[in-house]
Amino acid sequence: MTANDALIIFAKNPDQNQVKSRLVQDLGEDQANTVFHKLFLYTKEITKKLNCDKSVYYSNRIDNNDLWDNMIYSKALQHSATKGDRMSDVFTRAFAEGKQRIIIIGTDCIDSESYMIKEAFAVLENNDVVLGPSKTGGYYLLGMSKFLPTLLLEKDWESENLLMDTILDLKNLEAKYYLLKTLGDIETAYDLDRLSQFQQKDENWF
Repeated sequence: MTANDALIIFAKNPDQNQVKSRLVQDLGEDQANTVFHKLFLYTKEITKKLNCDKSVYYSNRIDNNDLWDNMIYSKALQHSATKGDRMSDVFTRAFAEGKQRIIIIGTDCIDSESYMIKEAFAVLENNDVVLGPSKTGGYYLLGMSKFLPTLLLEKDWESENLLMDTILDLKNLEAKYYLLKTLGDIETAYDLDRLSQFQQKDENWF
């Protein structure tokens, strides 16, 4: 990885109304916010030492005094109404800045590890796109070495078929792609129970 590689982290601002509604329903607001905060911390820990350009793109407002170190992460605001448009905007900006390999992740995949992100950058040397499939049918990571906006257009981001729809686009575009290991993310209390990695972390794991 080099300074020409960009890791983009899409992060919701840590407000109570930003926490996933299903977690709030299952756990209550206080515990759901604790989970939300730990996921932020975990994502920071697995990304902070990566040798690439790193940016946090906030959902509502830029916070220069939060846990994301301003010396390590640049900070910006997500624009546009839909998730696809927001991602397209970020890819467009990063490629315009001269970045050669660009990866977007969120903050809700507790199974993710630093080496997986390194692998994603590595495979982009020989592929147009890399995807990290999630067990819910979407993906937890999207990376490109060539901007293919079609992948982000007219998608149902909550669909169980999101990954397959994206792969069909890639095949139609005759683009080279690579699939990382399939991982789970945290949407509900059930996900907390089945993800042993999260359960085994003690209070000081971050």
